[in-house]
Amino acid sequence: MEAAAKEIYTGPKWRRKAGLDGPIPRRGSHAAKHVGVAMGGGQRYPQNLAHAARNLLVFARLFGLKSLQRIAGWTNVLFMAFAPDLHEYYRATYAALCDWDRLQQRAKHIRRNFPERYSVFTTATYNFGPVTVTLPHIDFGNLAWGWCAVTALGNFNPDRGGHLVLWDLKLVIRFPPGSTILLPSAILRHSNLNIGPNETRSSFTQFTPAGIFRWVYNDFRTDKDINAAKSTTQAEREQRKQDRAHRWQEGIRMHRKWDGPVQ
Repeated sequence: MEAAAKEIYTGPKWRRKAGLDGPIPRRGSHAAKHVGVAMGGGQRYPQNLAHAARNLLVFARLFGLKSLQRIAGWTNVLFMAFAPDLHEYYRATYAALCDWDRLQQRAKHIRRNFPERYSVFTTATYNFGPVTVTLPHIDFGNLAWGWCAVTALGNFNPDRGGHLVLWDLKLVIRFPPGSTILLPSAILRHSNLNIGPNETRSSFTQFTPAGIFRWVYNDFRTDKDINAAKSTTQAEREQRKQDRAHRWQEGIRMHRKWDGPVQ
């Protein structure tokens, strides 16, 4: 990732993106790139985030690394073990999206970051650092009851810094390089502690934007398209409102307790 950052960022651009010169980004002073499928911000349908061709080659090399594939595969196993119903929801949603996308007549189609056997997440973020110390934040674009996978990387002393802080739960968790956690990042305020001088910290995260779940749930349409359609009756609009009111409960039931499903 350090080598990739040197290819993507050069000179003053690196310092500006890392928040070293100019305003500090919302999540903290570090350079980051999102890679994968996105939905939102005016997009009419889900599609891969746009990057310069030279950067796409850099990302392709990173995703092709055995070490990163092992991180993704390990995360996938953890997801299946602790929340099999939620994992299946992610897997089925992404599969349905890809099936729909293949039928569309367009030049560019959705590309997975990893093969499905390694990951069910549509999107990843490379937090290149060099000192990835995030400010308290929530990832409000993610699925409210969904999980985000965060893996810490770098060279720092985990006894002295780099701890993960979950503010709403009043938890400070020792989080050494190589650690992975799955957490509902859309509703839990989180950050991490600073690290020492001459130490480095980066991270790799995986997630699926809530807009993609909405798109598939809507039969591959946006809420705006459905509400504006003349064929949508008032009764259907009311039914959709009722369905949305129950979505949280349906999502929570996808989680598991040690002694069985959440009621």
